[in-house]
Amino acid sequence: MNYKRLLVSLFVAGASLTHSLANAYTELQPPHDYDSVAKELTEMLEAVHYNKPTIDDRISASAFDLYLDSLDPIKSFFLQSDIDTLSKHRLELDDALRNGDTQIAYDIYNLYIHRVEDRLNKLLKVLPDMVDNFDYTKKESLNVDFDNVQWSKTSEELDEYWRKRIKNRALTLKLNNTSEDEIASVIEKRYRNQLKRIEQSEPVDVFQTFANSITAALDPHTTYFAPRASETFNINMSLSLEGIGAVLQYDDDYTKVVRLIPGGPAEKQNELAPNDRILAVGQDGKAMVDVVGMRLDDVVDMIRGERGTKVYLEIQPAKGDGQTTKTINITREKVKLEDQAAAKKIINVERGGQTYKVGVVELPTFYSDFAAIQAGDKNYKSSTRDTKKIIEELRQEDVIAIVLDLRNNGGGSLQEANSLAGLFIPHGPTVQIKDTSGRVTVMGDRDPSVTYSGPLGVLVNRMSASASEIVAAALQDYGRALILGGKTFGKGTVQVLQEMDKGQLKVTQAKFYRVSGESTQHKGVHPDVEFPSLLDEKSVGESALENPLPWDKIHETRYPIYWKMGDYLPVLKPRHEQRMKEEPNFVAMVDQINDVREQTSSFKSISLNEEERLTRRKEGQEKTIARENTRRKALGLEPITSEDEIESTEDDPYAKEAAEVMLDFIAANQLKSKQ
Repeated sequence: MNYKRLLVSLFVAGASLTHSLANAYTELQPPHDYDSVAKELTEMLEAVHYNKPTIDDRISASAFDLYLDSLDPIKSFFLQSDIDTLSKHRLELDDALRNGDTQIAYDIYNLYIHRVEDRLNKLLKVLPDMVDNFDYTKKESLNVDFDNVQWSKTSEELDEYWRKRIKNRALTLKLNNTSEDEIASVIEKRYRNQLKRIEQSEPVDVFQTFANSITAALDPHTTYFAPRASETFNINMSLSLEGIGAVLQYDDDYTKVVRLIPGGPAEKQNELAPNDRILAVGQDGKAMVDVVGMRLDDVVDMIRGERGTKVYLEIQPAKGDGQTTKTINITREKVKLEDQAAAKKIINVERGGQTYKVGVVELPTFYSDFAAIQAGDKNYKSSTRDTKKIIEELRQEDVIAIVLDLRNNGGGSLQEANSLAGLFIPHGPTVQIKDTSGRVTVMGDRDPSVTYSGPLGVLVNRMSASASEIVAAALQDYGRALILGGKTFGKGTVQVLQEMDKGQLKVTQAKFYRVSGESTQHKGVHPDVEFPSLLDEKSVGESALENPLPWDKIHETRYPIYWKMGDYLPVLKPRHEQRMKEEPNFVAMVDQINDVREQTSSFKSISLNEEERLTRRKEGQEKTIARENTRRKALGLEPITSEDEIESTEDDPYAKEAAEVMLDFIAANQLKSKQ
């Protein structure tokens, strides 16, 4: 995951080279007790980071851009003239960190805050009249292609950019049934809250943002956590956080959902999804609070709360039209180990008048109950022990094949991943780990016993990461399993937490390699048989992050190959593709995928014309209803007339198709054996 913006990035962050501006904001100065932390950070990065980097002008230039991006991500406060003035510091950030003199970062920060104050104070004076006079019949649009938005050259140009942004927000509120009398006050409250948060900025916030512009230039997983952020990070890693069970990040002014914790409240409820944006947060009996532009750790604090209580979220769904929002509520709970434990189900597949059973082992994470182990509990839970027990139960139920379901499994214990792979192979290597010195360590299964030697599939998707990729890659290289689904995340790096004088450094120190010698980094694991997916590789995965470490290759290890899976693919793929054309759930899904991709590719600007927006919304609703009714007709279900009637189904077409592919494999293998 991109922890760079997970707990660190700030919106209300900017600084000052001009000390004569008359504003309420008190300029921040570097805390002298962090001078040594800056030096310590430089030394540590150069000594222990995997790439053994030199923090030099090249790093400084990249960090300069990242620092400005973390402060003003959608170019809404600085002018091009500001950037031109600040650019003289482009090659000085490395020296600032190394010398423990971070005044430059604070100067930039303070200038930015002054720009924020000036802009928002000016805006608040005219906002009510501006909103009252918006003409929603006018043909105009707002550029939302933020990667290609340029800095405004004049104040008038920036005024116009802001006018369109506010008009877009006002129109969105209007179309989502906010009273016209309330629209201006809702928007006004957002910016007053933003100004209030400026007053709450602390010097350590600036240091953390600056430090992480340096670490982000190295790779997306190396992160400095100041004491407060460090505490929040540790809470999340221990899963003791009582909340909704979602990993969040700051992204271009918004709080965005990165992934859902398996077994958590949000995942169970199935209304929140990766890439959804959170616009407002509310508590029982209290008004919703707009969180656009709010510090991420403050948003996290608002979502966190006592178990059993509800939190209300106004979200902009990633799968929507980019303009419609909805409000959901989630009951906070603590994510429990048993909610993440391995589980099983059996899928019945009809072939030739007979019913065949395929067992599915669902594994949300690689876990081990360390507390129970330390207490001497012989019945402690672990992913390997639980999976082994489930496999033995499935064998008793006469399954003809097994599918290991690693979808949305973001990783966990490396030792557990290693031992779990060993359930399906005799002793042998499973993963290679290369450290900062170039030394390669081989981890493997030392137990010659095999729990299951029959036909095996591994089901993965774009959210299968780290330890999941190690297991999938090992079983693929051994020819021990068919890999089914989507390309995996591509996180093939190892991070270690290093304590610092103040805070912690999570630093990349090693890379994973398959037994074949290929890295899982960046490229991930490619499935043998690919299933359609709504997860967009361009926005989700290691390759979507900034400055990921590259893919590379080392020497392979010695390992046997049990099945040459490539020999079966000419038979398996055509049969799979034919079912994709016939199976109603996948037909509907492929249509939705194509629709989302078409919208994404063309979504460079958003109309500020009410009629056009309503037309687009209506067309989207009609498409969704038509798609659902086509699916329902094929399944013999009654048609619907509105989107509200669409209900989530417990049917899992992916697991069903995985079972179908496994039967094709068994049939092809039997035919091959007779030849």
